[in-house]
Amino acid sequence: MNNVILAFIPKPLLVGIERILPSRAITLNAERARKYKQIRASIEDIGLIEPLCVLTLDRRSGAHILVDGHLRLKAMRDLGLPHAECLVAVDDEAHTYNSRVSHLSTIQEHVMIRRAIDRGISPERLAKGLTIDVTTIIRQKNLLEGICDEVAALLKDRKFSIALPSVLRHMKSTRQIECVELMISANNVTVSYARAMLATTSPDMLVKPKVVTARKNASEEQIAKMDREMASLAEHYRLAEQNYATDVLNLTMASKYVEKLLDNKGVMRHLQHHHPDVMDEFARIVEAVTLDG
Repeated sequence: MNNVILAFIPKPLLVGIERILPSRAITLNAERARKYKQIRASIEDIGLIEPLCVLTLDRRSGAHILVDGHLRLKAMRDLGLPHAECLVAVDDEAHTYNSRVSHLSTIQEHVMIRRAIDRGISPERLAKGLTIDVTTIIRQKNLLEGICDEVAALLKDRKFSIALPSVLRHMKSTRQIECVELMISANNVTVSYARAMLATTSPDMLVKPKVVTARKNASEEQIAKMDREMASLAEHYRLAEQNYATDVLNLTMASKYVEKLLDNKGVMRHLQHHHPDVMDEFARIVEAVTLDG
């Protein structure tokens, strides 16, 4: 078995701020953005949580080139901090690192906030460090209350509004799973979509039917029609999902065949003189698949 090559030196290195050189400039808009203010407030109140990522020491300049963490470096300089913990990258290409960055999902943020509160950090301090309202911290802390484990697993790698679970909580577990699966299939994990599905949920699939009054705004005939349409839509998405890989493969193969036809000068002359409309359609097919790739 081949040995695994590490992307970083395992132990963080304490580097003087003046010896860290940014690889790109920070724009004025970035300095004024909420993200920068959150980072600065967090570092000022709690300290640096995620180390900077730098390249190995440049012998000529005696400095490390920054790969990731430009806003964090800017905030630390503005706060007058002397040193920063850094992960030293073995690979000398910034793109390699940035292409592997995985941003936190909403549930991962919830887990981190719960963990911080369990360790004794107050919601008020977290809110101050993240420059958000305490109410938002409380909502993120209680994000998964009333949400079944299967739904949490479906949403664990996704970014969604913290208002979404408050809609799903009105439904029983079976209906929660059904709704989330449909939203993921439609690539539309939004509060408005969840509310539309809540409005078409039958009372026996609700936790407290009397609490949800959205169905009262429509007639029984309209509700029945919405139920049928949602069921039909769910079935169409399931079929599309099942056939997606095969359809894409067939489209790619057909596109390559059409591309070869268009490369043939004799075929091109024939199409131009006798079937110009077909030639245009062929060109659009090749272009569409190329852009998609």
